[in-house]
Amino acid sequence: MELRVIDKTDEELRIEIGGEDHTFMNVLKGELLETESVTAATYDVNPEQSGGQTDPVLSIKTEAGVDPLDALGEAARGVQNTAENITSAYEAGIDA
Repeated sequence: MELRVIDKTDEELRIEIGGEDHTFMNVLKGELLETESVTAATYDVNPEQSGGQTDPVLSIKTEAGVDPLDALGEAARGVQNTAENITSAYEAGIDA
C-alpha cells in the first residue's frame, strides 16, 4: 500500500491510497465515520482518469484542532483491532 498526500490543512486531508479497492476503502471510511473527531469522510475512485481504474482518494475532515492524520491513525488502529477480533473469534470457533 502506497500513500500519497494530495492536500492537507489543519482539519482536512486528501490522500491517495495506492493498490486498494472498494473493499478496504469502505471499511476504512466506516471506521473514520465512527471516530469522534471526524466530521466527514469519503473516498472516490475515478475510472475516467488515465483511461481506467485509478487508486482511491480518501478525503477526511475533522473538528477544529484535530489533525486529520491523527484521526486517520486512530481509524487505522480501529480497523486493525477489528481484524484481530475477527481472527480470534474464528480461531476460537475452530478450536471448539
